[in-house]
Amino acid sequence: MMLSISRPLAVRNPSYAVAVLATILAAMMLVVQSASAQLRIEITEGMVAPTPIAIADFTGADGRPSDAGREIASIISNDLLSSGLFEPIDSAAFIAPPSSPAIKPNFANWTPLGAKGLLVGSAILDDDGNLRVEFVLWDVVTGRDLSSGTGTADPNSLRQLSHKIADLVYEEFTGDSGYFDTQIVYVAESGSQARRVKRLAIMDQDGHNHKYLTSGLDLVLTPRFSPTTQEIAYLNYFNEEPNVYIQDIRSGRSERLGSFPGMTFAPRFGPQGDKLIMSWAQDGLTDIYEMDLRTQDIRQLTKSSSIDTAPSYSPDGRRVVFESDRAGRQQLYVMDSDGSGVQRISYGEGRYATPVWSPRGDIIAFTKMLRGTFYIGVMNVDGTGERLLADGFLVEGPTWAPNGRVLMYYKQQRFEADGGGGETALYRVDITGFNERRIITPSDASDPAWSPLRR
Repeated sequence: MMLSISRPLAVRNPSYAVAVLATILAAMMLVVQSASAQLRIEITEGMVAPTPIAIADFTGADGRPSDAGREIASIISNDLLSSGLFEPIDSAAFIAPPSSPAIKPNFANWTPLGAKGLLVGSAILDDDGNLRVEFVLWDVVTGRDLSSGTGTADPNSLRQLSHKIADLVYEEFTGDSGYFDTQIVYVAESGSQARRVKRLAIMDQDGHNHKYLTSGLDLVLTPRFSPTTQEIAYLNYFNEEPNVYIQDIRSGRSERLGSFPGMTFAPRFGPQGDKLIMSWAQDGLTDIYEMDLRTQDIRQLTKSSSIDTAPSYSPDGRRVVFESDRAGRQQLYVMDSDGSGVQRISYGEGRYATPVWSPRGDIIAFTKMLRGTFYIGVMNVDGTGERLLADGFLVEGPTWAPNGRVLMYYKQQRFEADGGGGETALYRVDITGFNERRIITPSDASDPAWSPLRR
């Protein structure tokens, strides 16, 4: 089944224009109409006051909450709560739960609860076994509907549909695109430290729909998501030799690109998904290289006696950030995508590593090591405005949500004297340093990579 989502030109209120957007998506059909929102969450440093919002259980044909409707509301609520920007109101406090999205709410029942927004919907199973979903998002303060939608979905796609609705709510209130309908690929770790098993795993951003992509027979490291397709690049160590693989998430098909001696980080995709950029050790020198995936031609971008590694493209593909010890210790540098115009951007204390350019293009995330502590931080692309967002014994591997507002990374705990400890887990945090949350996984986890929004 195909999913289509659109924002057709329409005016639900004469003073409000509606934008046009059309995208083809897989697994269900969703049609959305959106008007300009009056409410707007301003995401600023130190924000700690989430916006109260009421998410009503979606109702069935009888006007009462259906099982599917309760699940949809729960998924949306959990998504919004996890962002740290929303505070879903306990449904037990509802004065008069809505029975249909077709009926305009009595806002006098919602203002005493402090609700700023209200989401009302229905989820009805049709004769073909599909769910017919309708919803309206209301601005409780002004009494206007901010967006509405109708759609059909296979019940197996209920979670993805719910994430898409949560993304729409997030967008209406923040002005930024959402990130809930995304996936995380990471390295699942198990076994003792002496006999560590590492295999690729993938899950939805909320931890559901978890599955393994590799068997664990070979060591795998640093998966990277393509920004345009459902593909990942990763390192696979076979016979102690690092090999680069590309895997299609949907089909499970893997393609070996080749062996790259001395490689410690998997390549990253270019913004169009047609190139890879990587560090590669040859003849005792570690430099930055670019591979054209269509021709598999490789071009050298840096040539120095230093160790140049961990490159990441800017969103427009015109520049590259990387780490290098050419100044005596690990620092961050930016250069043009042809290798020219190298400029150092980090000048703080400590060592800087694993830079990743934000999808918005405005800032760069990095790992910092200072006085025995690891940090995840961000800075402007010219090196100004450095902010440290998270710290720990070992904190590494930052990866961006597709909207550039949230970072994920992993933490490792200290090892204990008896050989215990050393657990690794995934975390995420807002770029303001607010709302750090652990992501629950079946086993230890490291090296996360965030997917683009699913289509």
